[in-house]
Amino acid sequence: MVGQARFTFFGVINAIMLVGVAIATLYPVLYIAAVSLSDTASVSQGQVWLLPIGLNFEAYAEVLKDDKIPRAYLNTIFYTAFGTFVNLLMTAIAAYPLANRDLVFRKFWMLMIVLTMFLSPGIIPNYLIVQQLGLIDSVWALVLPNAIWTFELIILKTFYENMSSQIREAALIDGASEFRILFNIVIPLSKPAMASIGLFYFMGHWNSFFLPMIYLNDQALYPLQVVLRGMLIFNEGSTAGLVDKAALAPQAMKNATIVLAMIPVLIVYPFAQKYFAKGVMLGSEKG
Repeated sequence: MVGQARFTFFGVINAIMLVGVAIATLYPVLYIAAVSLSDTASVSQGQVWLLPIGLNFEAYAEVLKDDKIPRAYLNTIFYTAFGTFVNLLMTAIAAYPLANRDLVFRKFWMLMIVLTMFLSPGIIPNYLIVQQLGLIDSVWALVLPNAIWTFELIILKTFYENMSSQIREAALIDGASEFRILFNIVIPLSKPAMASIGLFYFMGHWNSFFLPMIYLNDQALYPLQVVLRGMLIFNEGSTAGLVDKAALAPQAMKNATIVLAMIPVLIVYPFAQKYFAKGVMLGSEKG
């Protein structure tokens, strides 16, 4: 019968696997949220499994009372917003000439760029360069060394190449400069690709903790991930004092901070999802 659902062996196995992946992905998030919202006795006795027991927001209140965590939260928001903006701007500018087939030594430049994906000078040379440029303890130390990611550059270059060349030719005939074509025509037509790589840049900056640990010496400049790492691994900071003061379980404090760190990602991703889905189809052209 037309329209009747057909069950196949592959479809059933595929559905079971997808459900298993969904459960394995969602359960840690739900568990962390449940522990952060449960009362101290239930958390200490290990009674929390999936849903919170004895709804309790004291862990969040104590986390937000500590100046260290809100400051780190604001630092992370600034680093992520500024870093993503610089990444998108630099990537869009670099991909435009590389997508032009008339660029002199185009294959050579692409070869040099691709080699950076496999050849890296290492941490010490990078640190020495950043230090000699006077970028230590500044946001530029987190942004400039990673202003362009090679894989994202290739994605955007490919998207530019699949756009109709007649648009650029018509703009040149009308007297538009290359910068005007890029910022007024090419970039607005590249929203799906820009949103896709922008999501990767956003996640990279938001979850970054290694570079801030290396380049930032002032604890007042630490992002949230560095503070959270100290809480989870070394129990640094004022977490112990807060636990003693509020009689809260250490797990509740840590999980509350983790939940707060996940909120911006959960907010941003749905808005970028529609563009992210379109960005997968790099061969599609705009009318």
